[in-house]
Amino acid sequence: MYNVFVDGKEGTTGLKIYDRLAGRNDINLLSLPEELRKDEHARAECLNSADICFLCLPDEAAKQAVEMVKNPKVKIIDASTAHRTATGWVYGFPELSQKRRAEIAEATRVANPGCYATGFISVVAPLVKGGIVAADYPFVAQGISGYSGAGKKAIAVYQDPERSVEYDAPRHYSLNLSHKHLPEMVKECGLTYAPIFTPVVCDYYCGMTVTVPLYRRLMAKNLDFNSVREYFAEYYASQNYVKIALQDEIPAYLPANSLAGTNYLKIYVSGNEERIFISSVLDNLGKGASGAAVQNMNIMLGLDERISLD
Repeated sequence: MYNVFVDGKEGTTGLKIYDRLAGRNDINLLSLPEELRKDEHARAECLNSADICFLCLPDEAAKQAVEMVKNPKVKIIDASTAHRTATGWVYGFPELSQKRRAEIAEATRVANPGCYATGFISVVAPLVKGGIVAADYPFVAQGISGYSGAGKKAIAVYQDPERSVEYDAPRHYSLNLSHKHLPEMVKECGLTYAPIFTPVVCDYYCGMTVTVPLYRRLMAKNLDFNSVREYFAEYYASQNYVKIALQDEIPAYLPANSLAGTNYLKIYVSGNEERIFISSVLDNLGKGASGAAVQNMNIMLGLDERISLD
């Protein structure tokens, strides 16, 4: 029986993690009474009594929580952006390589990936690693997500029947091109320059698509889109949660919520003789947040990664 503490379970990601774990007979979920939720002594006691902790907190609060953990046996999975590029932390994307999966299995500190970053890295990291595109390729990417990724306050606004009409339309944000996921995108893909990344929030609850277009003339290896698809299929062949769409699975329209409620990520590769269009579809609350966190927990505890996720 493993003691697990979700610090910040009142937030969207924390609630999802809690729900995924609630029915397990190998997990003892530690919890704080509502009146002690902000009691630092009580929190510290839970943090240090757990075998593994999930931090579903703002960045500064996550850093403070890590400082509160004095028990060297406690494993931590941080769902914030605070430690995704930090020394001593393993980036929790096990599908990137067998080496990364082994590092997660041995780690005591794992940084859970960002949702947009997961979509981007799933496409770009293998391309750079395989020498298909150079590290200095001028990447431009777009992400489209449901509003649940914006947190509880944004969810309340979107679900308010008296909301402004502007929330009916897709809304670009981070127009200064400094989205908080960029540092992990650059580091995990080994890029020379940050991509131009434009996220869009839309009027549906969850699910996302991250698209990465390529010019064949700028690629280090001038492969057509079928060859790129085959490369991805081989790269992710042994993975449970990253799948590659076959040619006959490329739809006329690709809905961003097609994998909502799952821990799957699916890569679609299409295009023509001159350009390639790659789309990574996932649930921003699943493989982009709580599902990935539970998957990392299972690996860190030496369990089947699929428990609570299928």
